[in-house]
Amino acid sequence: MSANGSPSGQQPTATYDSAFLKACRREPVPHTPVWFMRQAGRSLPEYRKVREGIPMLESCMRPELVTEITLQPVRRHNVDAAIYFSDIVVPLKAIGIDLDIKPGVGPVVERPIRSRADLDQLRDLTPEDVSYVTEAIGLLTAELGATPLIGFAGAPFTLASYLVEGGPSRTYENAKAIMYGDPQLWADLLDRLADITAAFLKVQIEAGASAVQLFDSWAGALAPADYRRSVMPASAKVFRAVESYGVPRIHFGVGTGELLGLMGEAGADVVGVDWRVPLDEAARRVGPGKALQGNIDPTVLFAGQQAVETKAAEVLDTAAGLEGHVFNLGHGVMPSTDPDALTRLVEYVHTRTAR
Repeated sequence: MSANGSPSGQQPTATYDSAFLKACRREPVPHTPVWFMRQAGRSLPEYRKVREGIPMLESCMRPELVTEITLQPVRRHNVDAAIYFSDIVVPLKAIGIDLDIKPGVGPVVERPIRSRADLDQLRDLTPEDVSYVTEAIGLLTAELGATPLIGFAGAPFTLASYLVEGGPSRTYENAKAIMYGDPQLWADLLDRLADITAAFLKVQIEAGASAVQLFDSWAGALAPADYRRSVMPASAKVFRAVESYGVPRIHFGVGTGELLGLMGEAGADVVGVDWRVPLDEAARRVGPGKALQGNIDPTVLFAGQQAVETKAAEVLDTAAGLEGHVFNLGHGVMPSTDPDALTRLVEYVHTRTAR
């Protein structure tokens, strides 16, 4: 296995030496690398065209469609990395969980997990369950050449939240009721999800992904003590499971300013930061030995080019002393964002930070 996580000899050395992977490894870069969460998606007219009439989960299981959608923002925006087009609930669907992604709602689970007997729904994930992922990543790495591909998965807490609540939630009352009221059931649920998540990331790395991101989208709903006790062990298990591949491991959540140090401690090489905490302060909270990713507010992209450049300059200035920095939004691209604003932002960051 080579250091970029691909079977030795199958990946060009140019991928290993890309600006994105260098920044993740906290090495000198030719320019600050840029990619955007949700860069492949509804903000692109070409995405809407190829997805027309195809349900979300089905689109994630068509290798040629996944390849096309993943490549679209790389072609259009000249970003420094592609992120594999999928959804965090794909591995749950692959092991037989009865769920669907409903437009305008999100993932909806038919039989929420509320008891120990319900854990039987969660069997191990095998590579054969997601053979379409292996096929798609093979197609993608052949097309991407020197551009790294980021694999990803949902973190155990966020997956557990959907499984227990039965869908999106603002309060997580059912999940937290188990976490506080039956800590052993909660620990067993997250441990099982950690194994499924790790298996899903391993498939992506072994197929050729050059880095992986663990999305703990809803971890910001937790107090630090609860995160450390009830969530961090499962996330740490995921990161340990893929450590031997040598690929950068990114950890991101929304509203996680109070958790940044713990999210790094869980095993990340790169900690994603939303727009609420300046990067220099985030670096203080995370501590040395980690790169940071982020963190312009996605809504700035609606404010005009001058405002975008002003805010981007602020982010880059606060990142000036970091060991490694990957420029990103503080959350995902919003569906109504003008794609040209993203293209101009990439060009601005590349030009301003050219070494």
